[in-house]
Amino acid sequence: MKLSSLNKYIGLLILLISYQSLHSEEEIDIWNKDAKKKSTIIKTETTSNQSINSEIFKKSQTNNKIKIEDEILESSENVKIFGIYDPAENNFNLNMWSQTEAENVRSSFKRIKKIKLSNTATELFENTILSFAYPPKGMNEKEFVNLKIDWMIENKRIELIEKFLKQNTTFPNKKKLIQYLVDDNIAKADIKKGCQKINFLDKNIKDSYLDKFKIYCLIFNKSNNEAQLQLDILREENQSDNFFDEKINFLLGVTSKTSEKVKEDNLLNFYLSSVTIKDFKYEPKKDTAKIIWEYLNAANLIKLDDAQDKDKLRGLEIAANQDQFDKQKIFDIYSNIVFDLNSLIKAEDIYQTFDNIDARALVYQKFLLSDNEENKVKLLFILKELFKKDNLSNIFVEFLSDRLKEITLEDIPDSYKEVVQKNIITIEELKLGKIKFDDKILHRSRLLRYFNQEIDQKKAQKDFLKIYKKIKKNKKYFFSAKDIALVESLAKDGFEIPKEFKYQEISKKYNVPSNLLKLRESNESAFLTLKLVEIIGEDEAHNLDPETIYFITHLLNQNNLQKIRNQILISALPLRS
Repeated sequence: MKLSSLNKYIGLLILLISYQSLHSEEEIDIWNKDAKKKSTIIKTETTSNQSINSEIFKKSQTNNKIKIEDEILESSENVKIFGIYDPAENNFNLNMWSQTEAENVRSSFKRIKKIKLSNTATELFENTILSFAYPPKGMNEKEFVNLKIDWMIENKRIELIEKFLKQNTTFPNKKKLIQYLVDDNIAKADIKKGCQKINFLDKNIKDSYLDKFKIYCLIFNKSNNEAQLQLDILREENQSDNFFDEKINFLLGVTSKTSEKVKEDNLLNFYLSSVTIKDFKYEPKKDTAKIIWEYLNAANLIKLDDAQDKDKLRGLEIAANQDQFDKQKIFDIYSNIVFDLNSLIKAEDIYQTFDNIDARALVYQKFLLSDNEENKVKLLFILKELFKKDNLSNIFVEFLSDRLKEITLEDIPDSYKEVVQKNIITIEELKLGKIKFDDKILHRSRLLRYFNQEIDQKKAQKDFLKIYKKIKKNKKYFFSAKDIALVESLAKDGFEIPKEFKYQEISKKYNVPSNLLKLRESNESAFLTLKLVEIIGEDEAHNLDPETIYFITHLLNQNNLQKIRNQILISALPLRS
């Protein structure tokens, strides 16, 4: 009996072990199926061009998993992304910087900051750096977001700053952006709008400067009781100071007097000084901050009571030359300097006998009185030399350009025409006219409608074959670099290209920088766009030479950046009215 019982026990044990083993195998098989399913999902997401919606960006700041580029990125509190644009909008992805060394990005930023970027380059740069993405290798998210913040501030991109604040609730240095918006509106003497911007401040950010401005806004909006409460809280936290307390108490009516002290360590303190001191007067100095100059200009607080006060006028001229003081006000002051009639009549002959300030004022007044176009041109160039003599050319360069534009070219003496053209500033904005299609030239043909998304690929394919057949009949037709740029782009998008059209052979004569081609191999599409920004620089796309247009579009095709490529093509190729 005992042996029989033992055999039964052993049999049951073997059966149990077999069942568990079988059950374990089934679990592993199920896991493998799920893994395959996940892999398929990732691959599908990678190859599709669907936009990454805003939810993925919210999730990236939590402990959720983001599927991208054949891997699952683990997003945690230590890895956050900040931006404005969905990277998919420009054929980028969240990993667009992941293969790029941080030092390469830093160096490129430094070089780009030294360039006065064209509209084309600026749009390309901002669409790249302000896309949601993980930082480059060797750079944390704080440094990366600071690069974005500093660029927006340095270039005064107010609209982008506000978008950034709306789309990113919490990020390093948020208070820096808010303070910039606040100070920008104080400097414009637009306190109402500045108080609206303070709403970007949330309870998680403690900053005494912004908290102080918030208290002032409550007074500005006649919420004195709440302002008093907030001031008490600020005092308890030791975040206030005697100067601020005194000014706020005066504005609240707690005290009837305030000191005449003007504090200029920051714009808020200077502003509070100006609105609490009766008959406020302030003499700006050489070291006065530029933003205080801006506020003084906007609030009309800089006045020259005596136009003969040459020392003060000289200081204002220097400030205007350094873009601290309104340049037009210098000319307004010149208008108020008194000269006798005889001096005005003989201005061209006697201006050199006056001191430099009076000489400029005299010639300027004669210019205003002159009704002869030829004489106006001569007087303008005398003024140019007088400003140049005192190293004040920056005051006059834009004024000269604007006045020359007002003069009809036919009225300008032949001896002056060339120099006039050189002194007219062409601030070229990318305001392109209507496209004029020309089917006799491939890169100007109606095929451009495809890149402008006016027609679909099927329609564009038919148009291409018709246009090519017509052009082929012209034995003298020369396929240019622009033509090849267009055809390569069509081929990239899956168009059927006639076999006899050996566009790839033609393209071999155009050099494409090998170091930029290598960025495709290392999957550095975002860094490529920075390099292209450096190359485009101050030029608009339609001003680039054909070879440059070709190799830029070639690189964009190689890196699958069709959206940016289309923008370049539609700007660079067509003839416009």
